Amino acid sequence: MLALGITDHEATQEEIEKGEALKAPQFQHACGGLCPRRPTSKKGDTVEIALFNEDRSLMHNTQTVGEDQAKLLLQAGKRGVPAGGWPDGSYHAKVTITRDGKTLVEQSSKPIVFE
Repeated sequence: MLALGITDHEATQEEIEKGEALKAPQFQHACGGLCPRRPTSKKGDTVEIALFNEDRSLMHNTQTVGEDQAKLLLQAGKRGVPAGGWPDGSYHAKVTITRDGKTLVEQSSKPIVFE
């Protein structure tokens, strides 16, 4: 199972596990997050989460799995607001999970429009 989306704050593992919808971001805040709950996450897998405005990458975070595990929480975002606020546009998060150089998962969240 994979939880992927954009919210207005840095989400906790507990919030994500509840399965409830998190608050959608507004003009001031955005954080892309990923919580794969895959018992097949193996040591050495690489997980990357990226936050995009349209097709332009704004920020990303990458983690190599240190040991076999069922849960992993990885987020990419910015605390605070960029000078002038977030630019208008359609934002989405994208996750890529690779093992031994091969893509296992590549998924994008639904776009959220900032006006």
